[in-house]
Amino acid sequence: MNKKLEKSIYEMLKAISEILKDNLQSFYIYGSCVLDDFKLGWSDIDILVLTKNKINLKTANELLTLRQKLLEEYPGNKYFRKFEGAILSRSSFVKQTKDNVVYWGTRGEKIKENYKLDSFSMKELLENGLLLFGHDIRNQLNKPTFNQLYEDILYHYETIRDYGQKADRNLYTFGWFLDISRCLYTLQTEKIISKTKAGEWALKNNLCPDKKTLKVCLKVRKHPSKCKKNKKIMDYAETLGPSIKDYADVLKISLENTKRS
Repeated sequence: MNKKLEKSIYEMLKAISEILKDNLQSFYIYGSCVLDDFKLGWSDIDILVLTKNKINLKTANELLTLRQKLLEEYPGNKYFRKFEGAILSRSSFVKQTKDNVVYWGTRGEKIKENYKLDSFSMKELLENGLLLFGHDIRNQLNKPTFNQLYEDILYHYETIRDYGQKADRNLYTFGWFLDISRCLYTLQTEKIISKTKAGEWALKNNLCPDKKTLKVCLKVRKHPSKCKKNKKIMDYAETLGPSIKDYADVLKISLENTKRS
């Protein structure tokens, strides 16, 4: 983790703790940051913040726009806008009950009634997540079963089938190849690895029908900001619909051949 990213994470922790004060119980980061796969210009900074007691609406609204306030305070910072996740009470998260949940997402922020991690994110949190403040409550959480992982992979396949083959002119078109690689890896091993390592694993094992494109995807993943400005690469992204479909078919076959308990 580079120093600017690390400093931004601790600035966010400090800002959240100043608002929550004694109500802050646990602050976790997980995902690409802890898997050594964070790529500025592509990746998010995934956090989970748990409180001792329910967050009142006044505090929730103060937390809601914290990302924007930090960007105003540090206008040159490129990381604060990348924070995503939820702030809610420990009891609500563990028992899956209703609460005032502050949710930060790619498309904005809102106050929700509940929050649940998918099986991939929960497995990442349990196995690789870093507790940066407070009490570790992970022994109170249930480890995802293989069936839960399977169902989330199936849902992801259906998403790729319905939306991934459109091949938009952006970096995330390349991301479908890495997502499929990761799904295949988890189906075969029941383990979670980073998107970059999953792509490299798939390439090594000749799983992608379009090996050339998977190599390009890994290049884009490693240098997203540079590749985003490359017209040739962005033009190429728009041609990838058929290749995404072919690789999604590999995932479909793997799903069909994988037995659930």
